[in-house]
Amino acid sequence: MLKSMTGYGRREQIVNGKKIMAEIKSVNHRYADYNIKIPRHMGFLEDNIRKFVSERAVRGKIDIYVSVENYSESDKNLYLNEELAADYIKTLETLRDKFGLKDDISVMSVARYTDIFKVEQKQEDSEEVWQSVKAVLAPAVDDFLAMRSREGERIENDLRQRIEYMRSLALKVDERSPQTVEEYKSKLYTKIKEVLDDRSIDEARVLTEVAIFADKVAVNEETVRLASHFDEFERILTSGEPAGRQLDFLIQEINRETNTIGSKASDVEIAKIVVELKGEIEKLREQVQNIE
Repeated sequence: MLKSMTGYGRREQIVNGKKIMAEIKSVNHRYADYNIKIPRHMGFLEDNIRKFVSERAVRGKIDIYVSVENYSESDKNLYLNEELAADYIKTLETLRDKFGLKDDISVMSVARYTDIFKVEQKQEDSEEVWQSVKAVLAPAVDDFLAMRSREGERIENDLRQRIEYMRSLALKVDERSPQTVEEYKSKLYTKIKEVLDDRSIDEARVLTEVAIFADKVAVNEETVRLASHFDEFERILTSGEPAGRQLDFLIQEINRETNTIGSKASDVEIAKIVVELKGEIEKLREQVQNIE
């Protein structure tokens, strides 16, 4: 089944005391482009996130946002600079003794000097954090891929219908082409009779002219290749592999054969069919741009 390059998934959950939110969305892109936004102090998660997503989504402009809030005990450690605190106390005692001040040195009075305290972020186990994030990211990616699959199924159904319609158009060209030769032969005889009046017609010369015309307008090779391309198109649709680039190339080949038929066409009916084929090719091309 085909997968679209358009998708969205979001999950939020508290895991191991952390409120984790994971959001992933994507749009069309020629290649794989991963844009990951995570808290700055958790930059170590980026490689794991990229690898996890890239193993399941191989093409598209993919934006991934992960936020982590600590819902457990404080994630910071508080340290006392004992030497600096001792210096403050000693200086306050000197000030008290020298000027005969009231002895009201207390914990709170010393605590006003905030530079005696140092706050540091607790070191977290990177693997433990990653497992917590993955527990939320994984179902978000599942939702994201499910949407891609649903969109892909709709595109696949549309592509199949168009290919079948194009098969019928190519068949009409195949059926019409020999008729144009017969019509040319008939018109040629009519014109020669008008010119020569009652004189005899050189049958060999007429047949030679008809043969040259038939060779010039013959499109059998092109219609056979078109049929082969249509078969390959359907095979790729059922392969279960990322198919966007393959189908894009195949559409170019279908377009090439159609252009060749158009350049050979000297018949109004075939020309109309070629125009219709070209319109369907453009619709195929637009749809395939959405495929992974």
